[in-house]
Amino acid sequence: MKYNKQTALFKLLAILSAYCMLLLAFRIWMTGTVFYGFLVWNLFLAYIPFAIGSIIIFKMPKKPVALLLLFIWLLFLPNAPYIITDIFHLKQQKLMPEWFDLLLVISFAINGLLLFFLSVRDVYTILLKHFSSTKTTIITLCIFFLTGFGVYLGRFLRFNSWDMLTNPKQLLFEIAEHIFQPVLHPRAWGFTLGFGTLLLVSFFIFKTINFKEERIQ
Repeated sequence: MKYNKQTALFKLLAILSAYCMLLLAFRIWMTGTVFYGFLVWNLFLAYIPFAIGSIIIFKMPKKPVALLLLFIWLLFLPNAPYIITDIFHLKQQKLMPEWFDLLLVISFAINGLLLFFLSVRDVYTILLKHFSSTKTTIITLCIFFLTGFGVYLGRFLRFNSWDMLTNPKQLLFEIAEHIFQPVLHPRAWGFTLGFGTLLLVSFFIFKTINFKEERIQ
């Protein structure tokens, strides 16, 4: 039953992703530009933590491998909700009606959010097998605010997930400065707390609805 449900979920995600691609393809055809082509790359990055979470929960790798996968998962996790911030690009190019570009960006953003919530749900389930409910909740809280900070690093400081490997010195310097000198970086703290709280509340609503559906079934 669980396998069939997961298969159905994969199919629905594929349909949603195909819908996003169709909207983008139509825009490219109508305008002759690939201005929003970056949304494809951003969606691909959003699938990485979802795929890693699925591998961990279904393949159940040994502890060292699982810990490495979880680290990579956390590194790429901000890419999923990051797509929401692509709404900043609206009005930068007015070759299509504003409502269409809004629909395009929101479609990709919803796709990314769903991948984010499903991925966190998988990891939340894994954590519950090894920690108490209280500890799992605390770890999850940290994950959401780390994600909020990760989105800030990507949107405003233009860092990428792989900068941890290619440019770790600069990345760690910026992180340390923002953490230990909060007065100098109010935007970073405001965005991190605000965005992290939004993701946190939204996730627990998502999890509660999902739990109720499982009980009904």
